[in-house]
Amino acid sequence: MAPPESNDIGDYGMIGDLNTAALIHRDGSLDWLCLPRYDSNACFAALLGSDENGFWRITAAAPSAPPTRHYLPKTMVLVTTHTTETGSFTVTDFMPIHGVNPAVIRIVDGIQGTAEVSMEIKVRFAYGKAVPWARRRDHSIRYIAGPDALTLSTTAPLKAHGMATISSFHIDDGERLTFTLGYHNSTTPSPQHGDASALLEETTEYWEKWLDACHEDYGEYQELVERSALTLKALTYGPTGGIVAAATTSLPEAIGGTRNWDYRYCWLRDATFTLEALLRQGHESEAIHWRDWLLRAAAGDPSQLQIMYGVAGERLLPETEIPWLSGFANSQPVRIGNAASEQFQLDVYGELMDAFFLFRKTNLSVSEDSWALQKKLIDFVVTHWRDPDEGIWEVRGPKRHFTHSKAMAWVAMDRGIKVAQILNDSEVPLDDWRKTRDEIHALVLKEGYSETLGAFTQYFGSTTLDASVLLLPLVGFIDAKDPMMLSTLRAIEENLMLDGLLLRYSGENDSVDGLPPGEGVFLACSFWYVDNLILIGKRKEAKELFDKLITCGNDLGLFTEEYNPSTKMMIGNFPQAFSHVGLINTAHNLVPDHHRPHTYHRLSSFGQNPSGSS
Repeated sequence: MAPPESNDIGDYGMIGDLNTAALIHRDGSLDWLCLPRYDSNACFAALLGSDENGFWRITAAAPSAPPTRHYLPKTMVLVTTHTTETGSFTVTDFMPIHGVNPAVIRIVDGIQGTAEVSMEIKVRFAYGKAVPWARRRDHSIRYIAGPDALTLSTTAPLKAHGMATISSFHIDDGERLTFTLGYHNSTTPSPQHGDASALLEETTEYWEKWLDACHEDYGEYQELVERSALTLKALTYGPTGGIVAAATTSLPEAIGGTRNWDYRYCWLRDATFTLEALLRQGHESEAIHWRDWLLRAAAGDPSQLQIMYGVAGERLLPETEIPWLSGFANSQPVRIGNAASEQFQLDVYGELMDAFFLFRKTNLSVSEDSWALQKKLIDFVVTHWRDPDEGIWEVRGPKRHFTHSKAMAWVAMDRGIKVAQILNDSEVPLDDWRKTRDEIHALVLKEGYSETLGAFTQYFGSTTLDASVLLLPLVGFIDAKDPMMLSTLRAIEENLMLDGLLLRYSGENDSVDGLPPGEGVFLACSFWYVDNLILIGKRKEAKELFDKLITCGNDLGLFTEEYNPSTKMMIGNFPQAFSHVGLINTAHNLVPDHHRPHTYHRLSSFGQNPSGSS
């Protein structure tokens, strides 16, 4: 049975095991899975091509209604219900946690009457290119290509069909049949994964117990925040604590467009926002794990700091295109690796120092080696803050003096000064650091603000608006109620808002990012806008917009990077950690009596001394 044509990324759900993740279409087709890690080669890549590039589908042979789906409460266990004229059944999809060998388990349960089930699997290693050698033994089939192997085990009848394996069987009310697909090295025997029902119980208990650590009350948004927290956890690489930006590569920011990037890596930029979300959720061990990943990744010469790393801290992430994949909804090219890892982005120094400051403010232990590294980072900023960079949006055009980047250089200096004061480090040249901090602040106010537009701009001397400047109040650079910021907020509303949500920046001038125009609204920017509304006291408007924002997710509570208001479709890589972090932090701000992000861990510099001097 062929899957329905769909250009909606929201049709997918995700399961994972803290090593990798799989995307499963609402029709029951597993269309994306990289093994054994998030950034490994895909063995099912139909998501970015066609069935010929690998899939695993379990569905009704003759459905009488569209399938429905849900996660088991407080878990990442996905349940899809299929209905036929003669009966119904569910498919429960999950990946066991902490298994020695990664595995996907799919359990078919008869619910009512008798239904005919269709199963088809087409394994294609190397991102859909390598057809494996398949060898059958008893109730299993082993698929091998080079170093990789998958073993499918089941008691269902299996037979070869062309270059695929199929099964057709009837499931009765109360009957259970399981499929286990385990990954292993092709030179080792097929692993034994144990009883599927017992593994389901263990996996369910793991997710429930993990979520129980959160005692925060989010009121009407509780379930949505919990789903976002679970998603962040499912995007965490367990062995190191690194959190990937998304489980996918090359899902387009505009259908048919070329803004297709690989997000299966860990961005330093996400550090502070993610740490905030984890800590206020009560997940201190995850925050510590993430912190330790940061320390390892950032260690070394500050001039060699990268904006992103592999899940274990790898530095080499060369970008290449895969010509044999047609792309999601024919959106080419499909890329693996990310050339932005080689860019100079000044703002990451501010984000790193902000994260280190958060460690201090929340009493997360920090070693003396950490402070030594921070001083080196500050020294680098003192020397290089005047240099142009590629900015927060990782432009592929010329380097510029981006306003957000310079403001984050101010953050780096500001947090360094505050940590030095906390530690009472007499060897630090505090007066010189303060001078640099105040010089950056003054320059941003002078060169980053356009009197003509009445707004902070994308880069010095430009007339281009950019939603990244909404972060300025959130990082303590300027009071949200400052006339310059209020005017900026109005300008952004008038020029970047589309159907109540925000674009990152105007795409009309393609010389800014070096790419053809065209993308959707950016969900993280929209959450920042809501935060600004809260800070200036417009809570009613903030809640109305937040309630609209959360409808941009799918029926499972998962969010992409962007959204197309005209087609009502999700676009961009999926699920996007940055969007879920923004949701958690903004939901926190909307709940009465909760601290706001800029006061949660940062020492405010507002009031009598707007330049931030101390």
